[in-house]
Amino acid sequence: MSKALAKESHAAGWQEDCEGGSRRRSWGLLVTAGVGGTLVALYAVVTPFVTPALRKVCLPFVPATSTQIQNVLKMLENRSGSLVDIGSGDGRIVIAAAKRGFKAVGYELNPWLVWYSRYRAWRDGVHQNTKFYISDLWKVSFSHYTNVVVFGVPQMMPQLERKLEEELQCNARIIACRFPFPCWIPDHTTGEGTDTVWAYDLKHHRGCETKSLEITPETES
Repeated sequence: MSKALAKESHAAGWQEDCEGGSRRRSWGLLVTAGVGGTLVALYAVVTPFVTPALRKVCLPFVPATSTQIQNVLKMLENRSGSLVDIGSGDGRIVIAAAKRGFKAVGYELNPWLVWYSRYRAWRDGVHQNTKFYISDLWKVSFSHYTNVVVFGVPQMMPQLERKLEEELQCNARIIACRFPFPCWIPDHTTGEGTDTVWAYDLKHHRGCETKSLEITPETES
């Protein structure tokens, strides 16, 4: 009788151990799945903000500092017309310009940053004066903009200089941040170090001159 009870007890204990192990494995799988899903979600959200977008020249997303934004706005004083930010990132330059009264547009290849820029513009109440496009800067014509802001890298500046030279009108001002253009001589410079901003008035580099019409009075015959 005691042997039978011992066998039954042993069998019950073995069954409980199996059930307990099964429950622990199930919880382990759930926890692993939850952590894995969270990491995947974070990767999907964060990666587009910290990795370079696929461009002809690799442009990593480095947010403009508050000092850089103020230096850009300083270069836009007494300016009017349309404004474009080439490689607009999270939209902070475009939004700051819109708050100063510009109709501002940003071109950015990274769709996550474009959607985030649109949200920021809506949040800051300037969405009616801003537009953001998902586009490769090399496939866009900037001919109808009179103010151009560029946050570039040294590798792209020579080619971009030629592109803007061909497309922009004489009254355009190009503002370069972090890195200057290789051939143009800046008309204005402000800031120090990585916050330096260079402004180029295209009319000076093309030799454009605004000549007033001379009216010759008619002589009596």
